[in-house]
Amino acid sequence: MDARQLGYFLAIVDHGGFGKAAEHVHVAQPSLSQSIAALERELGVTLFHRSGRRTRLSPAGEKLVGPARRVIRELDSAGAAMSAVRGLRSGHVDISSMPSPGIEPLTSMVAAFCSRYPELTVHVDGAFAAEEVIDAVRSGTAEIGLVGTSTPTLTPGLISIPLEQQPLILIVNPADDHFSEGQTVDASELDGSRLIASPRGSLMRSMVDDTLAMGVDVAVVVEVAHRTSILPLVLSGVGHAVMPSSWASSAALSGLRTLTIEPVSMLHVAAVARSEPPTPAAAAFLEIAQEYVAARDS
Repeated sequence: MDARQLGYFLAIVDHGGFGKAAEHVHVAQPSLSQSIAALERELGVTLFHRSGRRTRLSPAGEKLVGPARRVIRELDSAGAAMSAVRGLRSGHVDISSMPSPGIEPLTSMVAAFCSRYPELTVHVDGAFAAEEVIDAVRSGTAEIGLVGTSTPTLTPGLISIPLEQQPLILIVNPADDHFSEGQTVDASELDGSRLIASPRGSLMRSMVDDTLAMGVDVAVVVEVAHRTSILPLVLSGVGHAVMPSSWASSAALSGLRTLTIEPVSMLHVAAVARSEPPTPAAAAFLEIAQEYVAARDS
């Protein structure tokens, strides 16, 4: 077993088949197939089940994905360490982020990182649940995760850096802005409102439901999983939206009003990473995260 074979194996997993994987790693498909066949013979197991054009992992293949990613990550780390000696002039950091932390603090941290290390690349994958982010970090798919939870994040086996707390805000539909002047709104004032919300089962929906659980009569007129649809729906006059304060700047740029909902509910935002030494690029990003916290607290 060698790194090239593991790289081919992961390319097939990530690209859904031998053909696309061969294109991605720039080898002929027969050569890639022969390499995987040799790996299967060496391990004594079947890694993929092939049916026509469809390729799916075998149970043995599923067990290999995590260890293979860790091996490739360690090799990348070794190469990146050499880059660090040359002043971090190449490399990348892989991040998994939930939607609201993916607006802020991710934007500010990536901006600072790219300004300081212009030759490095940031890869950001999206996830809707904290568990997805944590699994990505544990498996090695991502080096750093950004999570937003209703309580402080505790991740056994991982380090956690609390970044900030984001209060829930009301993003107001200007066509139905009957709220009093000021920066806050009592939850009781939402009585009779039409709301745009995340689907049931999501963290944001549970936080909205908890905030409004005091007998406030609201109608959830749209349930939308794609957060990018929320501001356009508010602008179109469909209703108000309840979101974390990370959305406030985008809402203001769109000409919408935002009010902090009282009593205040907080989204706890944290960065998570594995406890073993990170790659130089990931270490540099974690340093940016610590500086973000220090600037917030100053």
